[in-house]
Amino acid sequence: MRVYRAGSVTQLTLAALLALSAGCGGAAVPAAREAAPPASPPAATPGLPLAGKTVVIDPGHNGGNASHPEEINRLVDVITGRKPCNTTGTQTDAGFPEHAFTWDVAGKLRPILEQMGAKVVLTRPNDKGVGPCVTERAAIGNEARADAVVSIHGDGAAPSGHGFHVIMPGLLPGHNDAVVKPSRRLGRAVRDAYRKGTGMPYANYVARNGLQTRVDLGGLNLSTQPAIFIECGNMRNPGDAAKMSSPAFRKRMAASLAAGVRNFLS
Repeated sequence: MRVYRAGSVTQLTLAALLALSAGCGGAAVPAAREAAPPASPPAATPGLPLAGKTVVIDPGHNGGNASHPEEINRLVDVITGRKPCNTTGTQTDAGFPEHAFTWDVAGKLRPILEQMGAKVVLTRPNDKGVGPCVTERAAIGNEARADAVVSIHGDGAAPSGHGFHVIMPGLLPGHNDAVVKPSRRLGRAVRDAYRKGTGMPYANYVARNGLQTRVDLGGLNLSTQPAIFIECGNMRNPGDAAKMSSPAFRKRMAASLAAGVRNFLS
């Protein structure tokens, strides 16, 4: 996510979750407009594990951000300070951008959650637009009354660092008191499922045991619903970059994220 400026229920195995995502591409929503895409329809089968649940998927950054610095550099209030509306994200040494990575993982994750009965909302409709701002992304989750919000990212740390970590909101008294504890449960559930499903280690350069708490991220500070960020790997590290550049491995990442969300909501 570095910036280039301009006790779980496991009835579904990882193999089953991967099967659910078979044949699903990265772009699950038409690229016709810049507003958030319509949510998937409510679940019709009450017996499904996520029936009645709403999950918001936030694919970090956007493909048009780099060409609109005046928009993404605009400062917005994130409670603990003022930060840019959005950023361009990072990329691998081979040029695979974070915004494309997050969009593809989100596109693979959405149908898995839908087939488990969840109503799914994305914070952006394609990978060609600008933004939305971190404040707007948080608002989308709040307005949807999401049972879980998962913001997908790839880190841009020093090449020697490798592994993934999950970021959870720190306590901001009077603002997010009610969601800190459930967000931490969500964070642990996603961490455990992602580690098990992908085999990737916890980050060796940040966080502790794959978990970090921060109070400087607008998407977490402004959320009134359980929310986390996941840095799925370090895109500047050759080993992590190879995994993150693989469509098959991204499908595995999506299935692992789905398992974590399911375990939290179950």
